[in-house]
Amino acid sequence: MTNPAAADLLARSHRLGADPKNTNYAGGNTSAKGTETDPVTGEPVELMWVKGSGGDLGTLKEEGLAVLRLDRLRALVGVYPGLDREDEMVAAFDYCLHGKGGAAPSIDTAMHGLVDAAHVDHLHPDSGIAIATAADGAELTPTIFGEKVVWVPWRRPGFQLGLDIAEIKAQHPQAIGCILGGHGITAWGDTSDEAEANSLWIIETAQAYLDANGSPTPFGDVRPGFEALPDEARRAKAAALAATIRGLASTDKPMVGHFTDSDVVLDFLASSRAPELAALGTSCPDHFLRTKVKPLLLDLPADATVEESVARVKELHAEYRADYQAYYDAHATADSPAIRGADPLIVLVPGVGMFSYGANKQTARVAGEFYVNAINVMRGAESVSTYSPISDAEKFAIEYWALEEAKLQRMPKPKTHQGRIAFVTGAASGIGKAIATRLAAEGACVVVADLDLEKAQAAAAELGGTDVAVGVAANVADAAGVQAAIDATVLAFGGVDLVVNNAGLSLSKPLLETTEKDWDLQHDVMAKGSFLVSKAAARVLIDQGMGGDVIYISSKNSVFAGPNNIAYSATKADQAHQVRLLAVELGEHGVKVNGINPDGVVRGSGIFAAGWGANRAATYGVEEKDLGQFYANRTILKREVVPENVADAVYVLTGPELSRTTGLHIPVDSGVAAAFLR
Repeated sequence: MTNPAAADLLARSHRLGADPKNTNYAGGNTSAKGTETDPVTGEPVELMWVKGSGGDLGTLKEEGLAVLRLDRLRALVGVYPGLDREDEMVAAFDYCLHGKGGAAPSIDTAMHGLVDAAHVDHLHPDSGIAIATAADGAELTPTIFGEKVVWVPWRRPGFQLGLDIAEIKAQHPQAIGCILGGHGITAWGDTSDEAEANSLWIIETAQAYLDANGSPTPFGDVRPGFEALPDEARRAKAAALAATIRGLASTDKPMVGHFTDSDVVLDFLASSRAPELAALGTSCPDHFLRTKVKPLLLDLPADATVEESVARVKELHAEYRADYQAYYDAHATADSPAIRGADPLIVLVPGVGMFSYGANKQTARVAGEFYVNAINVMRGAESVSTYSPISDAEKFAIEYWALEEAKLQRMPKPKTHQGRIAFVTGAASGIGKAIATRLAAEGACVVVADLDLEKAQAAAAELGGTDVAVGVAANVADAAGVQAAIDATVLAFGGVDLVVNNAGLSLSKPLLETTEKDWDLQHDVMAKGSFLVSKAAARVLIDQGMGGDVIYISSKNSVFAGPNNIAYSATKADQAHQVRLLAVELGEHGVKVNGINPDGVVRGSGIFAAGWGANRAATYGVEEKDLGQFYANRTILKREVVPENVADAVYVLTGPELSRTTGLHIPVDSGVAAAFLR
């Protein structure tokens, strides 16, 4: 049974974390103190429940809490060796844990445990950080809050900061919290409701002061020519730039992207002071750990051509990497972790918006959200003072902190397809849906493309939220529709790495009954459709410069002469040869092109359900319900083929094991000797 103090803590955390004005995703931490019976002694023991390292307040669960004995935690004060050995205290927290399980204690544990209050909140609200990063923050704090909130000069999170805040609370009994210079806020209370009310009062009072006293133009005047482009033009330019920018941001390791064109971003980029402020970088540790110390800002007006923008962003990327290397070299010591990559995580394009990057979609999206927070912080600080973030030396000390490195090392090993973006046609059902499902399970971001948008979106929703999959409409026989679907893909995830040409249909008719319309329909959807999809995707793959995979779901019929399917089989043969042709042409760009030849995939197949099954059953003289087993019985292995078997083949062809294989067709037919490749 959950302890009442812990239950109150979880409820408060969820309320605070649900509103972005209070704190950002995974930002801040909360705690509660209470009593339980020690199972060893049978005596009451004082405990503290505190959000563990890496958790998120809005979604916090009991297993995300670290539980510590307060007597042992407070006893650490007597053995604290000082600032030079600060990091040792985090390891010491492990000796204060009560029971087993739960999360690892975070660096902020001391802040919660040493403060003499039953409930403590540490949050990163934009309004609070605006005061915390203002050059006049120390003077503004009593002006805004009176004696209820105390200024704490910047100090790196840790045991000493916990001692400092505990001392402030002891010396200022009227205080309900602190402004932590360059960082955020801390508040406390005797009850959970009181702590929450005090946190919200600080946040709301800070925002009210900014609203009432702030300059209406903290970022200066609008730069002529840098204003936001109209919606359609803005999105088109973003789609045209996305692949190149993602490729640059993935120079050191593959990244997934996110695009943001909110008014907050566009207004900032249109302002005269955007270059100056962007160069100062972010301040709150939660911000720059996810956005790097500063963004890459394209210094061209909104009406610059795509070609001009591409050329300039490549130059700026080279400069950014050199600058970041210099930053690392200037502050690294012999004990520092190795550089984690010199590419930007935030790329700002005036008139267009912001591209943000991360190892997966959620990380990329959150990085963008954090930079929006940083813009809000800069606006607030500049409106009443001067934005003054912590120094690069202090940023480096946190970015390359041994404790931050340890947290990164605790992260689970990435799955085989993490960081890859898959575009699968005909993916709302059957083989395509099975492929999309398998790729998502292996860590890929998936775009479910289908003629029926509603079904595509429903299939994508089954795979998870929009950080995992999105559904788009795609008539593969229409060039404009295909391009729109690819554009939607690069705006959703930053680019594309893996294309599966699966969309298809089949008409089972003998030659004399096959009409010209039948022939054209089959070829438009599969031969022409695969060509259009591959062509549109190839532009992205080439612009990215990251290699990639194109997979054709062809058929055993591409090499097997069966009865009554001239249009279908000829189209599949066309697809099969496209594999060979494109393997040769795209190989110089690191793009592998391979095919899969299934047969007899009856169960779950949209094609078979739409009449093909009935026709093939009639052709072979069997009941339609027995068609799957009929196909299985005529194979060497005597095993029915299902959509998941085809998905397995896609996984293998696009995974790390076959990185040197291109131009190959893999049969997934349980063995049809007449279809053996020669």
